[in-house]
Amino acid sequence: MNIKEKFGFKVKELREQKGFSIEFLANISNVDRTYISDIEKGKRNVSIEIMEKIILALDSDFATFFNELNFKK
Repeated sequence: MNIKEKFGFKVKELREQKGFSIEFLANISNVDRTYISDIEKGKRNVSIEIMEKIILALDSDFATFFNELNFKK
């Protein structure tokens, strides 16, 4: 799994844990719905600004988000 896929997998995992739809996450993060969908599929190179918007909307922070085993492989 490459880094784009790992990031997307984690976004989707947290989004689903919170019961958020892609549309809802798009609204609260101010990121386009199709862009989030592509991120979750590992199809996008995501800027640090977009990462921050999504991670904060998921009520997380960079340290927590990236401190997972799947990012350490």
